[in-house]
Amino acid sequence: QVQLVESGGGLVQAGGSLRLSCAVSGRTFSSYVLGWFRQAPGKEREFVAGIPWRGGNTAYADSVKGRFTISRDNAKNTAYLQMNSLKVDDTAVYYCAVDSTSFVTVLSRPNSYEYWGQGTQVTVSS
Repeated sequence: QVQLVESGGGLVQAGGSLRLSCAVSGRTFSSYVLGWFRQAPGKEREFVAGIPWRGGNTAYADSVKGRFTISRDNAKNTAYLQMNSLKVDDTAVYYCAVDSTSFVTVLSRPNSYEYWGQGTQVTVSS
């Protein structure tokens, strides 16, 4: 099994920044893709960003390009999502997830990811 634990959420004013962390533990894979997703009340879960764990191109949703940056620290088995210029529309529960079947291709469909964290709430106030 793979355990994913998100942290770093909170309340921030519009225009502010937050950095989310996702600690990965448990079963190891030779490589995988880690994705960040979010889900706002009454909306479907949507892709935010993804990164191949052993290197490769990152991917972002159009709505966050230029504002959010995904990164990883292989030594710490931790991924990060730096969120700048936050907007009220960014308010959601943010989840990290692992797709163990892909080594370099970041997929945006939630059902491509087998392992999920419990989520962390991000609230952006106006």
